[in-house]
Amino acid sequence: MKLFALLLAGAGLLLPLGTWAQETAPDVLVKNVTTEVLDIIRTDKDIKAGNTQRVIALIEKKVLPHFNFQRMTALAVGKDWRQASPAQQKALTDEFRDLLVRTYSNALTAYKNETVDFRPFKMRAGETDVTVRTQIHQPGARQPITLDYSLEKNGNGWKVYDVVVAGVSLVTNYRSSFATEIRSNGIDGLIKTLKAKNSSLEASTKK
Repeated sequence: MKLFALLLAGAGLLLPLGTWAQETAPDVLVKNVTTEVLDIIRTDKDIKAGNTQRVIALIEKKVLPHFNFQRMTALAVGKDWRQASPAQQKALTDEFRDLLVRTYSNALTAYKNETVDFRPFKMRAGETDVTVRTQIHQPGARQPITLDYSLEKNGNGWKVYDVVVAGVSLVTNYRSSFATEIRSNGIDGLIKTLKAKNSSLEASTKK
């Protein structure tokens, strides 16, 4: 589970700079920026020292604008998303966003000597939904771990809406537990549970 969290945090390696998100093909975007961000993670003294708040600030500033959290949340909630009011949908999206940030900020500090292999990429003309495939090589590991990004292009450029680690989708991974909570306590119950989890994670980062 720790490795799963570490690799999912690789979603934070997609940090488009300036107008790259609209001008650069998604595979080139991932390759260019991943290299730069790994360098930052490895050389930033505060991050190397385990400063979770600095990692969160990095994610908040550069990563979040390039993820479609509303679609990610809708996919994770599944069919129950349509039953939620607009206010409930916003609350779910906000809490799910915070959950992902707080869950994986610690994992980003663990990146040290991993290398990334970018797999061959093909995209048809006009295609707006693609998968960029990568592999993470860890020192001492026999096999690389696949880390794939699902991106869609809209009026704001390319946005990530799912991350798949070793064949396991981030949004699908949450869907079962979300559905169980909704069946037991409704949409508001899920919002309450996510808030409680975020409060717990926030408290742990301040210790």
